[in-house]
Amino acid sequence: MQLADRVEKVPPYLFVEISRKIAAKKAQGIKVISFGIGDPDLATPSAVIDELRNTSLDTPNHRYPETDGLPEFRMAVSEWYKKRFNVELHPDTEVLPLIGAKEGIGHASLCFINPGDIALVPDPGYPVYSVGTWFAGGNCHWMNLKESEGWLPNLSEIPSDIAKKAKVMWLNYPNNPTGAIATKEYFQQVIEFAKSYDIAVMHDACYTEVAYDNYKPISFLEVEGAKDVGLEFHSLSKSYNMTGWRIGMAAGNKDMINALMIIKSNLDSGIPNAVQYMGIEALKATDEDISNRNNIYQQRRDRVVDALNQIGLSATAPLASLYVWVKVPTGYTSAEFAEILLEERNVVVTAGNGYGPSGEGYIRLSLTISEEDLQEGIERLKGWSIPKK
Repeated sequence: MQLADRVEKVPPYLFVEISRKIAAKKAQGIKVISFGIGDPDLATPSAVIDELRNTSLDTPNHRYPETDGLPEFRMAVSEWYKKRFNVELHPDTEVLPLIGAKEGIGHASLCFINPGDIALVPDPGYPVYSVGTWFAGGNCHWMNLKESEGWLPNLSEIPSDIAKKAKVMWLNYPNNPTGAIATKEYFQQVIEFAKSYDIAVMHDACYTEVAYDNYKPISFLEVEGAKDVGLEFHSLSKSYNMTGWRIGMAAGNKDMINALMIIKSNLDSGIPNAVQYMGIEALKATDEDISNRNNIYQQRRDRVVDALNQIGLSATAPLASLYVWVKVPTGYTSAEFAEILLEERNVVVTAGNGYGPSGEGYIRLSLTISEEDLQEGIERLKGWSIPKK
């Protein structure tokens, strides 16, 4: 039996390896504190769970859902975008429900990439941008993100011959893994660049509702001209602690939405209706609800940053996202430092090079950890002296 080249080409998913290491430690009877995976530990809001209890009993919700989702959910997304970002979206043509944003991001390349085509992919970045490109038969041109440039792609560094061949550009702000943010002015530059080279912009906005210090992240779709060139992917996973329910949405250019709908209608059967009703309820959350949740993450952020600084790392508190991104000590690679933390302190972090070569020299710590484990993890860090190399 011979596997397809696309399977052979793709490395194992980053967090599979993290889970394997944790399992190996547990098998030895060792408690591991994991800052590795960005999976909210906080409960899905009770009102959202109540909506599932009620709607799951309705017999029509036991049947196949439609790929384009319930009209009520699309309307709820449209109304949320208007309230949150002052963005007008037609619920029937500019909104498409997703089985989590990861699914939509993975399928999107099939809409735009033919074999041999180029996608502009951030490095470091969420691995699914590149994997989706490879599955579609395309090639990645890595946009090297640099700390000195705020972890934003430097558009002037993209060679013109590459830009002319590119079909897609992937962006993600607030950013995973770096926690970086983007401004309207930067997005305007992206739109102008995309129009000049006829490139589709795909913006992953899954962290806009996780922010601190009174910062309010923006939507790419807020910027004039964005809907001419782009789609935005969003998720209820991080916003409303719903990772396990798998619900998100794409919004933006109607022709791009239709293309994604064609792919999805042939490959999946949509989100279970009862889960969509959960989503409708979640989108009713107030600013106070979101702020109360973010206050918890902000307190965790501050404690983690303080602990990292106490052991000699130079950590900066991000304005958004669920992650602290910090440079490793001189002499260590990302993987070496992650390995020594696991071996000496039984603490799991994510090596930055897992997000691409430009992530080398950094590690990522997630804030989605229970209070008990957070405190124990911080104590393990504070009581440690980094071995000199």
